[in-house]
Amino acid sequence: MKLVSTRTPTHSATFLEAVQAGLAPDGGLYVPAEVSRFSDVTDLLTLDFPSRSAEILHRLLGGEFPRDLVEDLAHSAFTFPAPLVKISERISALELFHGPTLAFKDFGARFLARVLAMGAGDHRRTVLTATSGDTGAAVAQAFHGLPGVQVVVLYPAGRVSPLQERQFATCGGNVLALAVDGAFDDCQRLVKGAFEDAELVSRLGLTSANSINIARLLAQTLYYFEAAAQADGAPLIMSVPSGNFGNLYAGLMAQAMGAPIPAFVVATNANRVVPDYLDTGVYQPRPSVATLSNAMDVGSPSNWERIFSLFGGDHEAMAAALRWGSCTDAETEQIVIGLDRAGYLADPHGAVAYHVLRSNLREGERGVFLATAHPAKFREALAPALGREIPLPKTLSDLLELPLVNEPLAADQAALRRRLS
Repeated sequence: MKLVSTRTPTHSATFLEAVQAGLAPDGGLYVPAEVSRFSDVTDLLTLDFPSRSAEILHRLLGGEFPRDLVEDLAHSAFTFPAPLVKISERISALELFHGPTLAFKDFGARFLARVLAMGAGDHRRTVLTATSGDTGAAVAQAFHGLPGVQVVVLYPAGRVSPLQERQFATCGGNVLALAVDGAFDDCQRLVKGAFEDAELVSRLGLTSANSINIARLLAQTLYYFEAAAQADGAPLIMSVPSGNFGNLYAGLMAQAMGAPIPAFVVATNANRVVPDYLDTGVYQPRPSVATLSNAMDVGSPSNWERIFSLFGGDHEAMAAALRWGSCTDAETEQIVIGLDRAGYLADPHGAVAYHVLRSNLREGERGVFLATAHPAKFREALAPALGREIPLPKTLSDLLELPLVNEPLAADQAALRRRLS
């Protein structure tokens, strides 16, 4: 797979080079130079999830890695299901929270960790990531205890759920959790700034586990095919709860490879930078606002650069290919309550995706929304609205007994550099 920078298409890298670097040297994001469309998608959909994933990854990466290695990567990373759960006659949820940290980020983080470990050799690496909630947990769990790797997680202090924080800030060991005095956008800015520091990158062997890393997005393409397989190949309108827009880009890649997805629905909360752009053609990043669906609280989504590149910057083409909408906190609460009464407990992000899908689904279409996190991770926000307690899975209840192992950090580039040094 040949990868190029979104900013300088003549700058290319192999998959492993791109994974190890994170960002391209010009500050751009790596994207495939071209995406081949599979002619045998119907046959692929008959395979089980790990086998299909191994086959797709082999087609993408076979020029760099032998088949047996790719199969080992897929079968060791994707050890949990992604069930399609019927909500109504026309709408289903693709549950992506059955991995070890109960969030969709497990798919990408586990695959990334195995790729980096494979290419590490004797070189020590520092994995630097920003999180608005679930990325930190998935990355910390995937890399915790891995020899030769230091993990640094930046998160906005007081703006992730207490259980999300405990999933990455109780690890200790080779995982350093830094509580940043600011919003997620500040955390993301600090990470990008660190990657622009050539000396720091070289000395620490710095790489990213955020969705700026192409390995995570490659892994995320795979569950779009799984949704289609469970729907017996029927065309599906997919609603993606969107913050940093990596998940949507992964879906668009799957669509380009032939997954039977006629259209995507962009679902956001009050952070409407992308819906406003699709409405007006004017792209205006702005400070994020805090919401119930905190993992989507992003005012300057980094992966929009990939989507912009995919469409060649053509606003009309984007507006024709996508559907979109947003959801307020009040609407999110009402959707959670309504779904609960109907027998399905959704987390706030899934509720946003359901709400926007429902308003964008056309006559005769089947829709699927991505349920990206276990609702118990947001029990403090959901329990008052539902009027009942939400039981915790054991993997979460065990965390309540552990002390936080974190440090405060000013939202300042120099402060981060001092801490990393």
